[in-house]
Amino acid sequence: MSPPSSRARARRQRSLVISFIVVVVVSLGSLAATLAVRWSPSLGLDLAGGLSVVYKPAHKISQSDLNQTVSIITNRVDGLGVSGATVGTQGGDILVQVPGVKTGRQILRTIGETAQLYFRPALCGAPAYSGKSPRSAKAPTSALPPCSAASALTKTAIGVTSTGSGTSTYTSRLSSIPPDAALARYPSTKATKDTKSATVLLPVVNSGAGQYARYLLGPATVTGHAIASAVAQQTQLGKWVVSYSLTASGTPKWEALAQKSFHQIVAIELDGKIYSAPLIQPSQAAFSSFQGKGEISGNLTQTQAKTLAVAMQYGSLPVRLNLQTSEVVSPTLGHSALVAGLGAGLAGLLLVLIYTIAYYRLLGVVVFSGLALTGALLWAIISALGHTSLAPSFSLAGVTGIIVSIGITVDSYIVYFERLKDETRSGRTVRTSVDRGFHSAWRTVLAADTVSLAAAVVLFFVAIGTVKGFAFFLGLSTLMDIFMTYFFTRPLVIFLGRNDRLVGAGRMGISRGLAVRTEPEAA
Repeated sequence: MSPPSSRARARRQRSLVISFIVVVVVSLGSLAATLAVRWSPSLGLDLAGGLSVVYKPAHKISQSDLNQTVSIITNRVDGLGVSGATVGTQGGDILVQVPGVKTGRQILRTIGETAQLYFRPALCGAPAYSGKSPRSAKAPTSALPPCSAASALTKTAIGVTSTGSGTSTYTSRLSSIPPDAALARYPSTKATKDTKSATVLLPVVNSGAGQYARYLLGPATVTGHAIASAVAQQTQLGKWVVSYSLTASGTPKWEALAQKSFHQIVAIELDGKIYSAPLIQPSQAAFSSFQGKGEISGNLTQTQAKTLAVAMQYGSLPVRLNLQTSEVVSPTLGHSALVAGLGAGLAGLLLVLIYTIAYYRLLGVVVFSGLALTGALLWAIISALGHTSLAPSFSLAGVTGIIVSIGITVDSYIVYFERLKDETRSGRTVRTSVDRGFHSAWRTVLAADTVSLAAAVVLFFVAIGTVKGFAFFLGLSTLMDIFMTYFFTRPLVIFLGRNDRLVGAGRMGISRGLAVRTEPEAA
């Protein structure tokens, strides 16, 4: 044989060795890294348990508004960092599923809020609702009364005096202004009455939002549509605040409200609750522009700050949502189904391995090692995808997709091995058949896997719900089969087929599995 042919054979041999080693190292290394950081697949609602909630729009809306609502809720879910949650439509309703989350109810209340954010001038403080009226007093009417002169939060009454340039360098008479006792007989304004143009009586969410239990607020001139972005963050003192920036159209509206309410209180309310009631620039002697930026503070907790920031960031829902059903899903039933499904899958896999080893002898070990490495790499990929929003959560449908893909993977091995049989029956030895046989089998394997992958892609984009999970993991497993067949099965079978000792190793030899003779072919 000429030297160039020898060099070409050596290069080809090195490429096969490198391909084999890379696949083994990547598969086992990925599994080891995943186990080291304690990652695991993000389980779906049917396996991990959690909450399944159906929201119904308060009135009939168009399909575009429904799609917009789903998009906003999805953004809120992603913004809260909830892993594996899904949002979709079910007829005219919206279905939200949050797997494996202990605080799922609070999260779902947050993402289902209409996020009507209003900036309102505070007229006066009010006590908590007493729930009843004195016998001598008449029952309150639906209209809220005006503030008494003694409780009005006017600029003169508050009497802010700036004493420096620091944030706390001012004095005021705010602490001496009592709440309007007459408002104790009036309940807080209902959500359906909390409109932009209304005068409302609303509670604060926590004691740090203002010095009163409730506030009587005037009509809003600035809404949440003026917010361009919002983020929850900690100050240097460790307090949680929400920093926000305004849109180009919202900036002049806020400037007008802030200037009109200079040294007075502007309450920031979200869906009928006051999150902050700050004085406007109390440390300044004269009003200055906010430059399109602001901050909501007031002893907010981390959860409250993040909830408010997410609601502000992702806008107002186009419709108010009513909670239809709320179901707590136990993982017990799903776990039993998972155990049964995995048990059936492992039993079937064991039977397949026993059959391939009994039928193909040493080549059956190739099937076993290939499936083991495929499983290791799949585990690492699925676990990593569970920490992103790119893939559906791993549900029973996903388990089914992977189990179905085992049959596709085993078919790839059988196609190759049967093609080897055809080559050896035509008079060639195993050594010369392994390479020729793969080139013939590769076209068949690639065609079959392409059809399976195309079906999975179409199903993923057309289907809804758990079927998408089945299609995704079926497609992922099919891609893995293409990768492993070319970069692992091909070099390993070629190495084994070129080893004369393994080819003729008695009952377990490759030649016995292919039912061919071991002597070299005639010249």
